[in-house]
Amino acid sequence: MSGELPGRCAPCTRDTPPLAEAAITGYLAGLDGWERDGDPIVRRYVLGDFRAALKWVNRVGMLAEEQGHHPDILISGYRNVQLTLTTHAIGGLSVNDFVLARKVDALASRA
Repeated sequence: MSGELPGRCAPCTRDTPPLAEAAITGYLAGLDGWERDGDPIVRRYVLGDFRAALKWVNRVGMLAEEQGHHPDILISGYRNVQLTLTTHAIGGLSVNDFVLARKVDALASRA
């Protein structure tokens, strides 16, 4: 199911329904290192130091801005970065969360 994701995030409205569990499970299976944490999906990264963590966060931020879909980002312990994706406007997960996760994975593989 992960191969069926579109190439970029698309605007959704409050009328867009959250994804069904079967779709979430299928899309999640196609991602590396992402896991459910309640409704959202989460991935954690351990970088070399605080500077590397900031650089990574900035790269993810630029990608998110380009896609118009923004993760919650937490830096803790000076080098740990946690990305949390959910679609706030619909109160659950949308295809956009998985599109952005896939793009973040691609960004990480090029880093």
